[in-house]
Parts: sequence; C-alpha cells; structure tokens
Amino acid sequence: MWALSPEQDQAGGIGELLRHWRAVRRVSQLDLASNAGTTPRYVSFVETGRAEPSRSMVMRLARALDVPLRERNGLLLAAGFAPLYAVAPLGDAELERVESAVNSMLDHHEPYPAVVMDRGWNVLRSNHGADQLFGRLHAPDPIPEPANVLRLMIEPGPVQRSVVNWTTAMPALLERAAREAVGGVFDRETADLIRQLRQLPAVAAVLGQQGDVMPAGPVIDVRFQVDDNTIGFFSLVTTIGTPVDVTAQELRVESFFPADAASADSWRDLVGPG
Repeated sequence: MWALSPEQDQAGGIGELLRHWRAVRRVSQLDLASNAGTTPRYVSFVETGRAEPSRSMVMRLARALDVPLRERNGLLLAAGFAPLYAVAPLGDAELERVESAVNSMLDHHEPYPAVVMDRGWNVLRSNHGADQLFGRLHAPDPIPEPANVLRLMIEPGPVQRSVVNWTTAMPALLERAAREAVGGVFDRETADLIRQLRQLPAVAAVLGQQGDVMPAGPVIDVRFQVDDNTIGFFSLVTTIGTPVDVTAQELRVESFFPADAASADSWRDLVGPG
C-alpha cells in the first residue's frame, strides 16, 4: 500500500512522525533499533515523548527508515533542529551541475520528446520534441502552465482524446505514479491529484473492469493520434542516483522512444531529423 507523507507544517512531534514512518515501512521497534544502532526501549521512549533524540539520532533513524530527504527535514524540524537538506530550485547555482546534465540529456534526445518533472509530475523543462508533441496535441490552445503530465493524459481534454489506447495506457500510468513516488510515498498534493483522477467517471469505469489482467510485453506503448498519423512511444525514466538536495532527489527525466520503425519514420516526417 502506498502511504501518504504528512505535511511538514502539520507533522506534530518527532514521536508521532517516527510512528508514522515505522508504519509506512512496516518496521517494528526492534528492527528499527537494530538498523539504527540503538535499543527498542529508546525507540519507544522517543515515540512516547519520554526521550528527545539528538540531531545525529534523528538522522540515523531517518536513514534506517529510508525517509525521503524532504521528509527528513520535517523530522529534524519536529525534533527542534534546523533542516539539513537544501531545497534549491532548478536553475539555482547549487544545482548547476545537475542542470547541465539534465539539459544535455534533453538536447541529445532530439528529435524525440523528453521532459523534466518534479515529484508531482509537473513539467519543469522540455525539449523541442516534447514541445512539438504536446503542442500539436493541444492545438489550437496553448499547453497549460504549469503543465502536469498526469492531468494532460488522464483528465478529459485534447491530449487525453488523442491517446488511441487510453484504456490500456491510463491504468499503467496511475500504477507507475505510485511506483515512482519518491521513497514510495505520495506527497499530499500528488495524493490528492491521484484521488481526483481515480474518481473521474471514465477512469473509475476502466479501473473497475480491469481486475488483475497483466499487459503483455515489457513496456506499455502510448499511441497518439498526431495529425493524420498514429505514433507510438514508450518511455524510460532517469533519476539522480545519490542526491543530497531535495529538488535533485525529486527530479525525473522522462525520455520518449518510438515504439516501432513506422512510428520513428512518422515522427521524423512531422518534426524533422532534429
């Protein structure tokens, strides 16, 4: 089950948060104590407010529970300490090397689409191929700002209507959203969005009919009707392997690849070789 991360400004005390994360990870006090190098009694005392952990102990407990960096800051705040992990926006000097690598990935993937998203599936950067794809699908209206890939693909609208295999692609996209949540945990905003999308009548009808049927093949193709062409793409997602910044941990680069030779040829005919 995918858990919901409590917001930092509504988090409560360190004991409450620690119990929350133990429940998320399904870890006993004994197991947490063993992994963090302390005792079950001490973990119990922290959770009940009888002990106040040091900054280093908070970090040991957070690492043992694999708490995402944004929420580690919340644990530190709840324990009375300053946050440790920066939250530099993309474009900040602190993320210069990350941004350079991301921009290089976008450029080198031309002419095929590629986007950079945050943990809520909001598009932060896109290459020319992605602008061409979503711009053509959304025409004559401009792409909404900020563009959210889940909303574009699932909510009623021109992009959703262009997905030829929507009844197959949509459930896979929702499943992927859960699987790719940072640390396996939805933030509150994304959890609310997923809940809203699942309650849409067309979405609920498809999900109610699917059961446990597994799709064939290693990936799900998304087939778009672009002008007079049906073009299939599948995607690969890249994340940063060893982040020490909240924004860096939450970035995802999604690169779209043609599903077959015909799709590759059709796309190049539409947008050129890149």
